[in-house]
Amino acid sequence: MIIQIASIDTIIERVKSYNAGTDVELIRRAYDFAAEAHKDQKRLTGEPYIIHPLATAEILVDLEMDDASIAAALLHDVVEDQDYTIDDIKAKFGEEIARLVDGVTKLAMTDFELDPQDGEERSEVPKKRRVEFRRSAENLRKIFLAMARDFRVMVIKLADRLHNMRSLNGQPEDRQRKIAQETMQIYAPLAHRLGIWKVKWELEDLAFKYIEPEAYAVVADKVARTRGDREDELSEAVEMIQKHLAKDGIDVTIQARPKHLWSIYQKMLREELDFSEIHDLSAIRVIVDRVGDCYHALGLVHDLWMPIPERFSDYIAKPKSNMYQSLHTKVIGPRGEPLEVQIRTWDMHRVSEFGVAAHWQYKERMSSGDEFERKLSWLRQQLFDWQMDSKDAGEFLHSVINDLFTDQVFVFTPRGDVIDLPAGSTPVDFAYRIHSDVGNHCVGARVNGRIVPLTYKFNNGDIVEIISRSNSQPSMDWLAFVKTSHARNRIKSYYRRLHFGESIQKGREMLERELERLGQDVPAIMKGSDLAVIAKTMNIPNEEELLGAIGYGSIAVGTVVNKLKLPEAPKPLESFTIEAPKSTGKTAKLTVTLDGVKNLMISRAKCCAPLPGEEVVGYVSRGKGVSLHSVTCPNVTAYRLNEPERLVDINWAQSDGEKYPTDIAIRALDRVGLLNDITAVISEAKTNITSVRTKSFPDKTANVDMTVDVSDIHVLNLIMVKVNSLSDVIKVERVSAHSPRKGK
Repeated sequence: MIIQIASIDTIIERVKSYNAGTDVELIRRAYDFAAEAHKDQKRLTGEPYIIHPLATAEILVDLEMDDASIAAALLHDVVEDQDYTIDDIKAKFGEEIARLVDGVTKLAMTDFELDPQDGEERSEVPKKRRVEFRRSAENLRKIFLAMARDFRVMVIKLADRLHNMRSLNGQPEDRQRKIAQETMQIYAPLAHRLGIWKVKWELEDLAFKYIEPEAYAVVADKVARTRGDREDELSEAVEMIQKHLAKDGIDVTIQARPKHLWSIYQKMLREELDFSEIHDLSAIRVIVDRVGDCYHALGLVHDLWMPIPERFSDYIAKPKSNMYQSLHTKVIGPRGEPLEVQIRTWDMHRVSEFGVAAHWQYKERMSSGDEFERKLSWLRQQLFDWQMDSKDAGEFLHSVINDLFTDQVFVFTPRGDVIDLPAGSTPVDFAYRIHSDVGNHCVGARVNGRIVPLTYKFNNGDIVEIISRSNSQPSMDWLAFVKTSHARNRIKSYYRRLHFGESIQKGREMLERELERLGQDVPAIMKGSDLAVIAKTMNIPNEEELLGAIGYGSIAVGTVVNKLKLPEAPKPLESFTIEAPKSTGKTAKLTVTLDGVKNLMISRAKCCAPLPGEEVVGYVSRGKGVSLHSVTCPNVTAYRLNEPERLVDINWAQSDGEKYPTDIAIRALDRVGLLNDITAVISEAKTNITSVRTKSFPDKTANVDMTVDVSDIHVLNLIMVKVNSLSDVIKVERVSAHSPRKGK
């Protein structure tokens, strides 16, 4: 498909048509600079590269965006592809445009890509996919942070993506599918959330074409075959409405809107319908001058045709969170088929088509209390909440997909602000969306003036008021019914903070023991500034948070020790090779402090089941060799009191290929697919599961007890951290004979 791209002169004339104060010189300077920068560059389609910035700018003109956005669109690839910096853009075009270009540059499409190269080993592919996933998650985090600061960044990025989708045929087939999937999963939902329907529908249809080409071809062919009949029916309906409304003196513009291919296909799947059973393939849009005329027109439409019960929505009285407003009704049309009619004013139509983009040309005239800014503040706050909640990039992506890209329910605060939440959300989700303190102290809620339980699931249009008490606190039981990742993370965080002091002390002890084992000057290291420096490099606020993370188990103590620049231990231990704990014929390299002792039989003590990498001691038993115990094992305490001469210091390193069975206990919310998600995380770590035991409880929680084969303590810690990051997991702990499962 060849798309004709407008010239810069045409673009400037179009901008002037909706913005009389257009800075023509700025836009032309931006174009000249970009054209020179890209003069020797070609796209994969063979076209001059400047076509892409021009097309991106033209899409923004269709959305009637401001001058700065259009200039930034023309310049958005200069820093990414050429030898220019953001400082160069700032010097030539000013702070505002440089900030927009910087925001879009950080969101470059290539940031999402890391395909396995031809000829690579199959075993390497999963690792690369994990790296790709993390890069995608980090890039999405940048998108949301930039978007929270200035929504124009995302509008420009959507325009950039839309033109890339229009010209996707220039990419290899595997890249086409990958980019299309990313568009469907990330960019189309973002366009939906920002209310830019004009872009959303086209992105979805273009992505549909590459994700499911056969289904796309079938639907497109069937729509084309029936287009003639639909056009005749719509023309008849439009004429009837115009005449009927003209009799009452209503000045009206009527547009026929075909349903988009992706929405038709989704309806076929959702309602299990054949194409021949879908009758509402088009809708009529009635545009009037005043709000009062909307309701007048609605009455006349219902007078003309019979309305279908429960198919009416008033989005004027109760707008959607992206500020969309219209009256929606479905009637039996002139030929006895269902016909959807949307009624709105011209201002509503502008917002419907352009979303947040509709407001930027008026930005200079907006006051701080502007209604538009007040409504967007809810979305902005949610973006920042995701940043705070999710330290891990994968967890962040999971939270965003769960909260942003699922079916939604729209509810209202008592002052009339619209809050959008995932379908199935409860007053607790609402309370945490308002503020963490409101959620932490929530004790009840009024919905539409009536007291409801905290487990109540919202319906569209509910008016919600939270009841709170300053001396109340969250309940772990809430995790069984909250829907949003934000609420779940805040509840977990609250209880984590309750035990923060304990975690700090435990982390300090673990780090000191490891440093002692390595023969280091523990007081000097613990009192120095090294830990604060390491915390900063790991994006942790301070030393206490770092120790707390070690104690909680989210960071392995070995990871911190490896980052410390430790001097060589004053007295290295002598190395001996002794038989490994498992009778597999392999050997484990151990270092012991016994002179002249070799080829000792050793075994893991069942009471504490230690692992390589842990601080362990050996107990020389009578005739059975050496049994390895964790230094924290209660039996070791007894040995130190009664038989200290039988204890030997041992530094147990990992042996090649050796695996050791270890028990872990998981408590989580009981749901379909829970065990599958847990086992997927463990499988990703290339770890074998030798046994699984599950038990469900009436409070909709479940215990999962597993035995896994791991090579060392670091692998076990990594598995536990990843399992704990799953949204429905409440707690993960390692268990043994001397530290059995706690609680249920």
